Amino acid sequence: MKLDGKVALVTGASRGIGKAIAELFAKEGAKVVCTARTLKDGDHPLPGSLEATVSEIRASGGEETALACDASDLPRIEGCVAAARAAYGPIDVLVNNAALTYFIPVAQFPLERWLKSLNVNFNAPFYFSHLVLQDMLPRRSGAIVNISSGAAIGPGRGPYKGPLAGGRGGTLYGAEKAALERFTQGLAAEVYEQGVSVTCVSPAQIVGTPGVLHHRLLDRADDPRAEPVEYMAKAALLLATEPLDKVTGRVTYSQEILREFGWIDRAHGTGTERRGSGYSQI
Repeated sequence: MKLDGKVALVTGASRGIGKAIAELFAKEGAKVVCTARTLKDGDHPLPGSLEATVSEIRASGGEETALACDASDLPRIEGCVAAARAAYGPIDVLVNNAALTYFIPVAQFPLERWLKSLNVNFNAPFYFSHLVLQDMLPRRSGAIVNISSGAAIGPGRGPYKGPLAGGRGGTLYGAEKAALERFTQGLAAEVYEQGVSVTCVSPAQIVGTPGVLHHRLLDRADDPRAEPVEYMAKAALLLATEPLDKVTGRVTYSQEILREFGWIDRAHGTGTERRGSGYSQI
């Protein structure tokens, strides 16, 4: 078991990619601390909750603790990490998965929502990382896996002429994910000599999560254009468990990294059939 005896903290674990990662990590022997805003079914318009994730993990024999934590409320993050330590001990693996998306053009973007989005998508990964590094650096081991998005790729090099695609109001989300990728490489360089791995992975193809369906980016979860959520879970597991010198500093895509390490035979989408972000090339 790749994570036997390890303590893993997964943010945004109530549904979608975070839930799949938490479940796989538990199957691989980790004691998993799941955090999200949604503690109980019905607390959020989208399906999924920490209680449901906990129930499924425990039903399969895994060990898990649920901690309600709104990642936009930065002071609460410190209490969340402290509670995770109290439950299982020092953190070995952190997965920064929690995300918040508003599709609003910049000219109409409310300041309150802009700042909340920045807190969830960029400031929270910094603060969670800052706190768990207090466990990892003294022990000279640990792994931080950041979850990015194809939105980081952006509309491409200017100057622009004529009508452009992609004007749905995703400028902020794309900028946050691009910043997260740069943060990944910078932090990886900072902590390399202390034995801590820092990586970043995006889906190679869109995943039919409840959020994706809510925003109508796909019509249904089993859309033929969609990637199975298990690919992202496996990619996170790979990045969290491969030796430091094989992965740290990588900004990659699920199917790209899984094929590279022989975990799947064929790969499609970003990173294989088309180029990824600039940071994935560095």
